[in-house]
Amino acid sequence: MGNLKELLLLTEKGYRDLKKAILACTVTNLSLMLPFGVTIGIFMELLKPFMGEEISWIKMWGYFLAGIGAAVLVFLANKNDYKKTYVTSYNESEATRIRVAEHIRKLPMSFFNSKDLTELTTNMMGDCATTEQVLSRVIPQLLANGISIVIVCIMLSFFEWRLALTVFITVPVAFFVILGSRKVQNRLSESHIQAKLKASDQVQEYFEGIKVIKACGLEGDKFAALDDALRFMKKIAIQMEFVTGIFVTGAQIIVQAGVGLTVFAGTYLLTGGQIELIPLLMFFLIVVRIYGPVLVELTLLPELMYLRLSTKRMRTLISTAIMEGSTEKEIKNFNIEFDKVSFSYNKVNTPEESVIKDFSVSIPAEGITALVGPSGCGKSTVSKLIARFWDVDGGTIKIGGTDIKTLDPEHLMSYMSFVFQDVVLFHDTIYNNIRIGNMEATREQVLKAAEAACCDEFAGNLREGYETMLGENGSTLSGGERQRISIARALLKNAPIVLLDEATASLDPENEVLIQQAISRLIKGKTVIVIAHRLRTVAGADKIIVLNQGRLVEEGTHDTLIAKKGLYEKLYRIQQESMGWSV
Repeated sequence: MGNLKELLLLTEKGYRDLKKAILACTVTNLSLMLPFGVTIGIFMELLKPFMGEEISWIKMWGYFLAGIGAAVLVFLANKNDYKKTYVTSYNESEATRIRVAEHIRKLPMSFFNSKDLTELTTNMMGDCATTEQVLSRVIPQLLANGISIVIVCIMLSFFEWRLALTVFITVPVAFFVILGSRKVQNRLSESHIQAKLKASDQVQEYFEGIKVIKACGLEGDKFAALDDALRFMKKIAIQMEFVTGIFVTGAQIIVQAGVGLTVFAGTYLLTGGQIELIPLLMFFLIVVRIYGPVLVELTLLPELMYLRLSTKRMRTLISTAIMEGSTEKEIKNFNIEFDKVSFSYNKVNTPEESVIKDFSVSIPAEGITALVGPSGCGKSTVSKLIARFWDVDGGTIKIGGTDIKTLDPEHLMSYMSFVFQDVVLFHDTIYNNIRIGNMEATREQVLKAAEAACCDEFAGNLREGYETMLGENGSTLSGGERQRISIARALLKNAPIVLLDEATASLDPENEVLIQQAISRLIKGKTVIVIAHRLRTVAGADKIIVLNQGRLVEEGTHDTLIAKKGLYEKLYRIQQESMGWSV
């Protein structure tokens, strides 16, 4: 039983509930023998006239009342069975999904570089659904049926051990057939899972790229990848069901051969005077009834084998190391120090592969520091390393003298606000999307932050105002409106460190003015790190850090760097010249 807890990734409560479910299913199986026993009693009473005896109607009425009582007990047992299996399995599935989601939230961003969204979605939904199904209608029934069969076998052996042996001798042979096919079924199940993942990838890609597909007329054989993936998934599913069906059907035939063996052995014993007719007829009735649970078990075993592959992927996910650290350390000073930092996304920390190379710089507290440089020089990477989205490969990053590697990522995040160029909004109201910045904020505080971020400019024109539902990722809003919601979040959070990553890069002039007004309110008195391509927007920064190919090449104020005639001056001059270009 202990292995089941690990196999199914159960919580302590889920493990206890599973044991209760197995017991409840066993009680249900045994309760079904009560009506069967009443039926045998009635049948034996009805045979009395053929043996020169009279039917006892008192016994018949007794059997009738016993039948009603048995029906009530079966109903109560089934009700308890349902509660202990289905209801508890749904609760455990919910707990597992939440546990997986919480674990994913604590994983480093490097993990997501090696996994795609489809696989993670399958882990949380598909694999958990498989576990839910197995918990509700496979494991409890499988073990309960096994226990019930053993109990009935022992009871029958007291009446006639030879017939009991013929009833059950085919069962281990049938189970051996199913278990013997395990390698074949595992291989097909693995192929089926991979085919489903590939098909899900193609479906997601299709939906995400629907605009491009429509614009470019990608239809028919021009978008054959989706068709091929779906057809392959169908092919593998049919193969798996066909092969599984062959083994299960073969095993069921072997089990039911026990009926013939019981009839043959019973007839032999009857003609030899070694058994009486009534016990023999009882065995014939039992053999028809007892094989029901066995046949069910044979169909459940392949599902259990399939489950092992699903839970294997979930165990791999759960066992992935999370980013940890202290939640007790408090940061009081918000200057940021990089000391010989190196970093690569693929963890091959060589001069050729590293994105950040031997980077040392100081970012002052309560000032505006700009990160500038050519595209791909590592500006955004530096900001994400400050937030500990990734851990550095070498060197240290300290905030207020504290190495951020020693801090819990969520604790560290409480000191930071972000405004990215690509804003992520949820399918919810404008109000709730802003409130994400501080879930403890009052309505007055949320609306005040929204007003400071100039959200009133567009929310006031909507019929339901701040209660307007947004489309997926805020698809019903413009880029500037989405950006203002992001700034309102940051204002509401009121963190001492603010990271601005190309916050105004793709906005029209009117929106840019509004965003700049909102940002000016956000950064007051904060340690601000600004990433910008348009150098004129950071000319007034307290400090400008210039990167090139992951290295620090210059630092200073705008006037100092212009006077140096280095990379910053070159980039600034090119941008100034390009402002006069026209088509």
